[in-house]
Amino acid sequence: MAATAVSPALVLRPWRLQDVNAMVEVSRDPVLRRWGSSVVDDDADGARWVRAQQRGWAAGDRYGFAVIEARPGSVGTQLMGGIVLKDVTPGRPAAEVGYWTAAHARGRGVASRALEALTGWAFDTFRADGLERLELLHQVDNLASCRVAQKSRYALDSTLPAAPPSFPRDGHLHIRRPCA
Repeated sequence: MAATAVSPALVLRPWRLQDVNAMVEVSRDPVLRRWGSSVVDDDADGARWVRAQQRGWAAGDRYGFAVIEARPGSVGTQLMGGIVLKDVTPGRPAAEVGYWTAAHARGRGVASRALEALTGWAFDTFRADGLERLELLHQVDNLASCRVAQKSRYALDSTLPAAPPSFPRDGHLHIRRPCA
């Protein structure tokens, strides 16, 4: 009898105010706080953050998604992380991607699966508007993000100098272009 591995499906969907409690809970993780650019300490911070994501969708320049695990036969879903396509401008050849993974979801391929889904969606949706490449930036000492980038076929392009305060250490720039 052959063994079968099952990987629960991931769903990427726009953030909702109903996600605030889960966002606050996962944001307590010290690793996420180290690498993340936003601090969500309580429900008020979470609501502000979700509303900012919704404004990005409305403006058409930033598309933030909650990464949810959907288990077959289950009514509930679990927040696994977040992923974003940002700096989207018609006629501009590049946009940026970013992601984070909740502590309980790390080591399960969540970031790379979500990044692959977002990458396909971005090129399918915005290629006709001139999107030619996606850029992924991470600090050089964030080895997990580097592995996700490589696994998701984002080639290392260059090392960028630090730009404090938002990017306090040197960083890697990875690039992915659409498949021919």
